[in-house]
Amino acid sequence: MPRTRPPYPEEFRREAIRLAALGDKPQRKLAKDLGISDVTLRNWLKEEKAAKGERPGGLSEDEREELQRLREENAKLRMEREILSKAAIFFAKETDGR
Repeated sequence: MPRTRPPYPEEFRREAIRLAALGDKPQRKLAKDLGISDVTLRNWLKEEKAAKGERPGGLSEDEREELQRLREENAKLRMEREILSKAAIFFAKETDGR
């Protein structure tokens, strides 16, 4: 079973992303200099772009949260509409019977 190491400190991660964004060194060389794998650095850069909504078709964290909130609100409104529709049918039958 592979050993997992504790996550890198957030400051280290942000600095690695900042250095990679400068583009002074190839990512593979930068990762080696920082003592991390190039895959790790690539994943951090990908996550950073996704969080900022910079990837094509990608949503930022704020957009994802808003989308979730709107989906929940939409589900609630659909349920309320269904209840009101059934109530309208019920009361229409009541008034026709009188």
